[in-house]
Amino acid sequence: MTAGLKVVAAGPLSTIQDGGRHGYQRYGVSVAGAFDPLYLAAANALVGNPPGEGAVELTMTGDAYEVAADGLRLAVAGDFALTIDGEAAAPWRSHTLARGQVVRIGAARSGLRGYLAVAGGFALVPQLGSVATHLRNRLGGLDGGRLKAGDLLPLSLAQAPAGGDRVLDPGLLPRRGSALRVVLGPQDSHFGPDDIAAFLDGAWTIGRESDRMGCRLEGPVIGHAKGFNIISDGIPLGAVQVPGSGQPIILLPDRQTAGGYPKIACVIAPDVAALAQIGPGAVIRFTAIGADAALAAHRAFRQAIAGLPTLVRPAGAELDSERLLSLNLVDGMVDAINPPEDV
Repeated sequence: MTAGLKVVAAGPLSTIQDGGRHGYQRYGVSVAGAFDPLYLAAANALVGNPPGEGAVELTMTGDAYEVAADGLRLAVAGDFALTIDGEAAAPWRSHTLARGQVVRIGAARSGLRGYLAVAGGFALVPQLGSVATHLRNRLGGLDGGRLKAGDLLPLSLAQAPAGGDRVLDPGLLPRRGSALRVVLGPQDSHFGPDDIAAFLDGAWTIGRESDRMGCRLEGPVIGHAKGFNIISDGIPLGAVQVPGSGQPIILLPDRQTAGGYPKIACVIAPDVAALAQIGPGAVIRFTAIGADAALAAHRAFRQAIAGLPTLVRPAGAELDSERLLSLNLVDGMVDAINPPEDV
């Protein structure tokens, strides 16, 4: 019998995602992969996997699973309500479970996306080097689609590995917000100075038609100094194209590989990941930075991901002496015998 994790109930957009399907855009194959690679890596760090190992990407609300294996270790990264056999359980922590136990992942309490990882990963056959799901192409994941009730996610490990559960304080992760950094171009010459200023100074509402392919923005109308058609060229992650409507679209992991609208700017990769946690109706802004600053931010983001395993601690030891000393909780002393008058 295949060891697996059985889907009892599925959320609206739960898919298998990993680090992405790289090297095939020249053939028209989208990269796909985790929208938020930081949270994906955090879930994997909690169960001892490499940062880009395939996991379930949860959107808005999660799923219910029954353990169909002798045992497994799983973790959820993201601020989601979580229960195990009806008892409240913590996200940002691994849990070692036995056959028949049921995990339910409820609604996101903050943010928008989370990731469920299992120790050893899922035993799925890579397609073009990746298990990432691309829904429009029906590629990767489990039969190229969303998870649904009755699916069985096969496990690479038939039982949980040795060792105890682990915990990660999400407060130690890089802080992110709704101000997204962009590098102008490559077709910023197709826009006048006033339109570029409107783009950078405007408050942009995330539209409800946004998805993993593109984030549609609602705000000031951006004009085109040279028309809105160009010879189609490649589309990098985070490219901000401006079609004839004048309303920008940020291209995301499931984006098309080439397009013919001018791109006013490109959101840097760390801030595309931040966008994964911002839902429809929220307001974002843009700030322009140079290429050198963008490269530095990208390196820092990759270093943060690589350093996640060092932030993971044994569960139950969150307040051990070594941890408390590392937090520098004391920032001053008071003489208890002769205290100052204002104490």
